[in-house]
This record gives sequence, structure tokens and C-alpha cells, in this order.
Amino acid sequence: MKIISTRIGPGTGWYLIYSAIVTGVFLMLSLYHGAVLASEDKTGREIVASVESRLWGNTVSGKYEMTITTPYWKRTLKLQMWMRRPNKSFVRILSPAKEAGIGSLRIKSEMWNYLPKVERVIKIPPSMMLQPWMGSDFSNDDLVKESSMINDYTHKVAGTENYNGIEVYRVISTPKPEAAVIWGSITYLVRKSDLMPVRQEYIDERGKIIKVLTFSKIRKFGDRELPSLWEMRPTTKPGNVTRIRVVDVVFDKPIKDSIFTLRNLRRRR
Repeated sequence: MKIISTRIGPGTGWYLIYSAIVTGVFLMLSLYHGAVLASEDKTGREIVASVESRLWGNTVSGKYEMTITTPYWKRTLKLQMWMRRPNKSFVRILSPAKEAGIGSLRIKSEMWNYLPKVERVIKIPPSMMLQPWMGSDFSNDDLVKESSMINDYTHKVAGTENYNGIEVYRVISTPKPEAAVIWGSITYLVRKSDLMPVRQEYIDERGKIIKVLTFSKIRKFGDRELPSLWEMRPTTKPGNVTRIRVVDVVFDKPIKDSIFTLRNLRRRR
């Protein structure tokens, strides 16, 4: 910094020098403080809440395709889904014909499945929430979101790292003692630039990764961007993968109460 002093009167030059130094120091401190505020990191809870809000909103209704692949067979289900967070969700299979009409309904902590071939509604006990849904690598809980990632877990930012050339947060979510969940922890990798989810790891109580969910193919749906391809891979079943493709969704629009009823569940369409 170059300081120019002129003789205006006795002591004036030294006063100008002192003023310039004070002003310069104040400016540098202001810039530093602004930079710190601009780069302030999010809390773990804020990051997970942002991810959940991006994927599900307050309400969501839309069409999805689920492709289940194993070493022995492969099939694709077309689904219609409605969700009103935090405690209501409904999924209906539209095709193929063999499974069309099967539905799943959750209201708070209770869940029911409807099997149209036998015209029977089956209540799913809590012990079955982590069983595969329709033979996929997603559980009943994954599909109808029985557990609340925000309220059932505590969330801590473990740091930032490079993931496939992108700077991401690593957030470790640990279940609260009273939460009715079985995971020892769930790890999130979330893009630091815009809090877009890229990966989730489901870890058992021994610290072993049981399955991995990755997100890709960012698309815009209405006024928001989100991953349109979700891939779940179990680490204990080589060759197995379940892909969910988001076909078309609408967020934060009212959903009729009649959707989330046992009467609606019993309908084939």
C-alpha cells in the first residue's frame, strides 16, 4: 500500500499516515470477516434437511420407474406415488399387468399392503419395515419413508472431501437412542456448492456398509432440480441393483385426504 503525504501544516502529514493505516487495517478486517461469513459451513442437520426437502418437498406426487436387476432375472415396475410429509405416503404399481394394482399405504407409524389377486389388505408389522419391497433392494421403509431422517437421527458434518472431482460434505447421521431404526449410521455425501445429494451409505451397528444409494442425472422438474436416477446396490449381493427413474413429479401441491385411506388402497387403480 503506497501512502502519499503532503505538507499542509505541522503534524498534518503524520495524521494522514496514521489515518491511512487505520483505514487500511479496518478494510482488511472487514474483507476477512465477510469472507468468513460467505464461506460459513452448514450444520449436518441443515444439510440433511435440504436433501430431504429437495427430494420430497412438503408434498410430492408423481410417476416413477423401478428396474430390479439380479443375476437371475430383471423386471421394471411403473409406479405412482403420493407423499405428504412427515407422516403419510401411498404407492401404487401401474404395470406390468401381473403386479398392477398392488399398493402400499403409510399413516404415521402404520403401514398396509394391498394384494389385488387375493383382494386382501395386509398390515405390515414394524419388524418387517426393512424387508425388501417387491423383491427390490429398497425396503418398505425406503419406499414409504416410515422413519424420519430429520427427527430420528442426529447429524454431524465429518468434513469435506473430493468425490469424482466434486467437493462434497460428508455428513454422518446417527440414530437417537429412542428411535425405532436399525442402522448404526447413515453417511451422506452432498455437493457443497448446492447441497445436491450424490451418495448415501447405510451402515450396520458393526460399522459395515450394507447398501449404497447413489444419485445422478440431474434434471429440472418444475422449479427445482433433483437427481432423476437413484441406484441402490447391496454390498452383500453382488450383481443386484435397483434403479428408480423419476419420470414426472409435482412438488408442494395439495393432495386430497382421500388418497391416504384404506378405501383407496383397496382400489385396483
